[in-house]
Amino acid sequence: MPHTIAFFPTYARRIPGEQRWRTTVAGMVSRPLPLRSHRRTLAVGVLKRLLDLNATQIESEVFQRRADAFLFQRVAGQRVQIALGGRLLDAGYTDRTGHFRADFDLDDGIIDSLSSATSPECRWIYYDAIPDDPDAFESQTADRQDTPSTGGRIQIIEPLGVSVISDIDDTVKVTNVANRRELLANTLVREFSAVPGMAEIYQRWQGRSIAFHYVSASPWQLTKCLCGFLADSGLPAGSMHLKLFRLKDSTPLGRLASRKRSKRRAVEQIMADFPERTFLLVGDSGERDPEVYAAIARRNPAQVAGIVIRQLAAKTRPEKILARLHRLAQRMPKVSLRVFTTAADLEAFFPPSTS
Repeated sequence: MPHTIAFFPTYARRIPGEQRWRTTVAGMVSRPLPLRSHRRTLAVGVLKRLLDLNATQIESEVFQRRADAFLFQRVAGQRVQIALGGRLLDAGYTDRTGHFRADFDLDDGIIDSLSSATSPECRWIYYDAIPDDPDAFESQTADRQDTPSTGGRIQIIEPLGVSVISDIDDTVKVTNVANRRELLANTLVREFSAVPGMAEIYQRWQGRSIAFHYVSASPWQLTKCLCGFLADSGLPAGSMHLKLFRLKDSTPLGRLASRKRSKRRAVEQIMADFPERTFLLVGDSGERDPEVYAAIARRNPAQVAGIVIRQLAAKTRPEKILARLHRLAQRMPKVSLRVFTTAADLEAFFPPSTS
């Protein structure tokens, strides 16, 4: 059974005081479960009961594609090599979860010669996977439109400027995380659907030379699907920072709605990598985004340009949600907190200009 490599969209940051950039390559290596394996049969059976799926739904292209993202065996100890700009680089070996990560330093000339712009001030460089055994190793791209068919991509982000750190589920993508059954259906059975109007808002912000980072509790397994969703919906591409799920391959996907324990660490790492940039934090009221962002803002008030929260319809009364957000705003007086219900509420809102 061939291995599969999925690269995660990452970023490069300038090394202070030098004419070099530190670029990050990251991804995961896995092996699909055999079609007739016991674990695959068990997992599909559990999902069928949880979602009350009929045979047509189980055989649908959407379900097969999404379920396959989770029905795999992690490949530990696999060596990963990449080709970047005519150079062969060793990204090391996968850990016990099948993940790998490596940093490479590239000088200005190499970055300039390799980068291409998808929009003003938004540059990317692309690289290819080099298999140890071409006959036993199958590469997959993390983005089906913009990257080479066998590789990944790195966004070049300048030291100065403004970045948007955005949640995904129920912020730009309709997921309904609060309803477990709907969460699973929106993840596994239905085509991904964008929150109306958010793509247009983000496109206008991107036009002001703003970079994007997507930090979400969605699992890394959905990287390829989510990159395709961003492209199809017209949402700006950006680095992706998802959650590591240490579930056994036979475990059903009922724990997708886990708490965002790693979100704060991911956001603060991005901010630490770009200490001179300012950040707009965008999320929703459904989980812990407001509290996570408020804690970050209190620790890093000079870097947080503001917090924007989408208020979701919920069992909790709207007045109670607003009171919760008001209390948070009072605890961080130097950082503005803006609440919106629909994208139309943000029509006149822009992050601070970099000019």
